[in-house]
Amino acid sequence: MNNSFDPAMRKVVWSLLVMVFMLSFSSCVSNKKIMYYQNLEGNQVIQDGELISYELPEYRLQYNDIIDIQIQTIEQILEKGLTSKIQNEANNAVFGQIAQSGGDIYYMTGYTIDKNGFIRMPLLGEIQVNDMTLDEIRILVEKELKKYVTSEIFVRVKLGGIRFSTLGEFRRPGKYVVLQDRLTIFEAIAQAGDMTTVAKRDQILLVRQYPDGTRLHRINLNDRQIIQTPFYFIQPNDQIYAEPLKTREIGTGENTAQTVALILSSITAVALVLNIILQN
Repeated sequence: MNNSFDPAMRKVVWSLLVMVFMLSFSSCVSNKKIMYYQNLEGNQVIQDGELISYELPEYRLQYNDIIDIQIQTIEQILEKGLTSKIQNEANNAVFGQIAQSGGDIYYMTGYTIDKNGFIRMPLLGEIQVNDMTLDEIRILVEKELKKYVTSEIFVRVKLGGIRFSTLGEFRRPGKYVVLQDRLTIFEAIAQAGDMTTVAKRDQILLVRQYPDGTRLHRINLNDRQIIQTPFYFIQPNDQIYAEPLKTREIGTGENTAQTVALILSSITAVALVLNIILQN
């Protein structure tokens, strides 16, 4: 058995040892990169329990939005009560299952805004609603109905849910419809099962639709200051893309257990190579 290494063999061994050493120091993802709502250095500190004000702009409708319009006369209200048909349907289990699976429950029953900004309603025909708020549409529908109905009417206009998509490093990426009037970005992330450990939380790409086109925004979810930005609340048709960290690119572990297993495997491989070399 020859116990001496020639220079070439020694170089191979050292290369393997350096590789194991580098993996042990570069593979873990620090808590600082995955923690939300941090007071980052250089920003004004927001204390726990402090009242944080935010501006919630009233959403203006645009192409491809779906709205739900419910109309009742005073006679219908007295006969059937204040509970509308759509509220009764909301108690149906199938109703909830459709929403959770990414289906659009208002696609068949609501009014979709076409590319010219119009919806088409029975009796009233085409009504232009783009760039209007829900309250403005309610007033408009009431005004138009009074041309045909003499009795008192009750009109309710709501968004047909908030539609958004999650892509990239999410545990359950996909398209979602949430039946709420407003939704924070963290609620949207929770809907998608949170992000994976290797997601770049400080470089999230938010794709948002505007009446004149699409804009791409970079946001930092680690920063507590996000509450005071226009991106804290999700808007209909938002897309949230989470890029992976370099850790995933080099194929290292997402947590300590995976990293230790990877390092042990590397050490085993080095030992195997050394054993083969020493036996030659």
